[in-house]
Amino acid sequence: MYYFSLLSLVTLSLALLLGSSPSEARTIKQPRAADAAAAAGGRERVSINAGWKFSRFTSNPDQLSYTTLKPWMLPSANDFIKSAKRVQPSGTAPGASISYVQATFDDSGWESLNLPHDWAIKGPFNAPGVGGGMGRLPSNGVGWYRRKLTVTDADAGKTIFLDVDGAMSYAAVWLNGNWVGGWPYGYASFRLDLTPYLKPGADNLLAVRVDNAVENSRWYPGAGIYRNVWLVKVDPVHVGQYGTYVTTPVVSAQSATVNLAVTVENKGSASRDVNVDAKIYALDADTGQTLSDKVVATFPTVKVTVAAGASQAVNGSATVASPLLWGPPPAQKPNMYVAVTTLTAADGGAAVVDTYETQFGIRSIKYDADKGVLVNGQKVYVQGTCNHHDLGSLGAAFNRRAAQRQLEMLQEMGTNALRTSHNPPAPEFLELADRMGFLVLDEIFDCWNNRKTTNDFHLIFPDWHEPDLRSFVRRDRNHPSVIVWSYGNEIGEQSGGSGAATAQELEDILRSEDATRPGTTAMNSASAGSAYANVMDVISLNYQGEGIGPTASSTAPSFKRAYPDRMIWSSESASTLSTRGTYLFPVSSALSTTVGGASAGGNNSALYVSAYDLYAPSWGSSPDKVFAQQDKNAFVAGEFVWTGFDYIGEPTPYNAARSSYFGIIDLAGFPKDRYWLYRARWRPSVPAAHLLPHWTWPDRVGLVTPVHVFTAADEAELFVNGASAGRKKRSASSYRLRWDDVVYAPGDLRVVAYKDGAQWATDARRTVGAATALNATADRAAISGAAGDDLVFVSVAVVDSRGDVVPRAANAIAFSVAGPGVLVSTDNGDPTDMTVFQSPTRKAFSGLALAVVRPNAGATGTIVVSATAAGLAGASISVQVV
Repeated sequence: MYYFSLLSLVTLSLALLLGSSPSEARTIKQPRAADAAAAAGGRERVSINAGWKFSRFTSNPDQLSYTTLKPWMLPSANDFIKSAKRVQPSGTAPGASISYVQATFDDSGWESLNLPHDWAIKGPFNAPGVGGGMGRLPSNGVGWYRRKLTVTDADAGKTIFLDVDGAMSYAAVWLNGNWVGGWPYGYASFRLDLTPYLKPGADNLLAVRVDNAVENSRWYPGAGIYRNVWLVKVDPVHVGQYGTYVTTPVVSAQSATVNLAVTVENKGSASRDVNVDAKIYALDADTGQTLSDKVVATFPTVKVTVAAGASQAVNGSATVASPLLWGPPPAQKPNMYVAVTTLTAADGGAAVVDTYETQFGIRSIKYDADKGVLVNGQKVYVQGTCNHHDLGSLGAAFNRRAAQRQLEMLQEMGTNALRTSHNPPAPEFLELADRMGFLVLDEIFDCWNNRKTTNDFHLIFPDWHEPDLRSFVRRDRNHPSVIVWSYGNEIGEQSGGSGAATAQELEDILRSEDATRPGTTAMNSASAGSAYANVMDVISLNYQGEGIGPTASSTAPSFKRAYPDRMIWSSESASTLSTRGTYLFPVSSALSTTVGGASAGGNNSALYVSAYDLYAPSWGSSPDKVFAQQDKNAFVAGEFVWTGFDYIGEPTPYNAARSSYFGIIDLAGFPKDRYWLYRARWRPSVPAAHLLPHWTWPDRVGLVTPVHVFTAADEAELFVNGASAGRKKRSASSYRLRWDDVVYAPGDLRVVAYKDGAQWATDARRTVGAATALNATADRAAISGAAGDDLVFVSVAVVDSRGDVVPRAANAIAFSVAGPGVLVSTDNGDPTDMTVFQSPTRKAFSGLALAVVRPNAGATGTIVVSATAAGLAGASISVQVV
């Protein structure tokens, strides 16, 4: 068994209360210093997201390529290689003569923008050479970014790093015409040392080149510098990159042992003596500051001598009395601490050399073969979802508020776990997961040596798998949310001897960086007892857990027999397909059906899949079928559903579309009916009943129109136009209640659900009238204008005279913004809509549309978002910018 409690870099806590209105949801704020006085000493981390110039080229404008840059790029990974370090070639690096890296180049004609930036999301769709799998958006090409860096005389003598959280892909960096370094994997975070090429007291020209080929991904990858970028200014002697590692080997309600490892790095030319001190503070969930001025625990001071050009590890241990434990809600609370490490000169002057903060959580994790995941001794059944990294109409450009909104919706549904499929997430994603209390299966690779697409990671796996994996683990190992590492998804080498050998190599690398968490890969074909499966610490099954496709034969029992002491879970389940608000007839009577034509839940001309949520691709299943297998195999620790949200690309089963059909929530963030099926399963104590379909069918009068109800109640009675259609009881193996013989007539539906014989919940649908108006709502009443990157999501519904949503409405809605804000994008969740996301006009889909608005940086005041449509009364809503 594995036991664990660990740390994290985080933000602040969520207050999305059940039943609260959208405007009551609070934004999780940026992390703040736990000890302002200490944080002022020796270290500065500055965002350089603003003020870039950019140009994209569809053909190579500079004759550079990874092939030519590779010998120069490989040494950038030396800090994450245990074998012989890579040596940079002598002479001048390629690119020095390229005009784009020179300060004299005139970039006034280039686009001005701020990061994070995804050039592909601007469209248009149906980009040449880009198929449905990658979302039909123009992610291919070479992109150049340029920015001036002003470094004052006060920075002379400092070591200055460039930290890039993510650039897609093959990022190469020059400063003042000099080659600095680069990193090819588009999902990796990396650091480069700018110090040798900086000119203090002058302007410096930073140039970054990224290069995306067609067929470089199976899903929408985005393009460009799509995550945050920072300058880190430190003394030559400082805490290194990802330079702290906290473990808590002993945890109880009475006390916790906290071990802290610190790596001190010396970039100077002479040996230095420093004292290493560290103190632990508790963090307030709302403000991110210390709960009091009292120190919770103190590590013993250690004096260390660090040779020039070397690094030195320092270890310490402290005890926290009556610790506030980190755990997932609602049963537990995600409490956080911060360790403030201070380096001071050991020459008697006690000058602060560096201050470094490590936010972490104290918890214990047990991976039990029979009970599953135990957090602080309590069983937590894993109710997880998988997600790709795009944020719908915002593309791959990371935005904290957009990610928080997604996680709030998932948490309200009952989700308590996230899988970062199939790549490292943005650092802020894990900060949110820490603060909100999610468990995370943190994943890094989708392929190894065998390719899945022509230009994917297999091209660089031999050279980069070690530094990528080591960097990934060191970056993320201080997050309490991360409970298992995954170093592969549906790897092509599962059945061959080379697969087991590669898996063991990656497992050994992982174990050398973090021995506190187990490792795994998501297996869709490896069998129990195979050499490949033998390597896994945790058995992670993709679709095998419920039986692939039509079969009800789960492989979980065979894995249980082969590995009786290992935890088993479904790393990918269901893959149910549906289009929000679209109901097709006839409705399958089976528990789960492979999607096909009209008789099997598909509309092959409109490219929609029925929202009865009974349909799946050849490998997938309905939620009902998955639940049945889970109840049969109670030793399985839980699941990660494919997927929480629709995402751009992979439009199974209709490749001509733009985005997926897998999501429980659509691309715009509107829940599908399936949302309430999972909510009933995952939050069974919450009174709820959900009726489907809508009840406006002028073309179905007199025809059988099945009615389904999603509820955790014991039984329910359906009323059609006031007459009972029967009272049905849920059996142990039924996960929805079905009235499959209801004949449609205009009027109303009403369901009354009962638990323990008493009325528990109700829901109703009625036949709506003609569209008369628009109705607008915002997810929050106030947003922050300080940084200009906060967002408000405005939903618009097409309604009739009684205020009911018109379920088939497709009116064209024009959005406008007045006041200190701008319209960022619009969407409607329709996977076939090829209108560019930036369009101010968007057709409603199944009666709904969405506008995303951001404030102007530094602004305050009132933003008014208005929506109009021909022949309908318009709507507007005000949002305060504070």
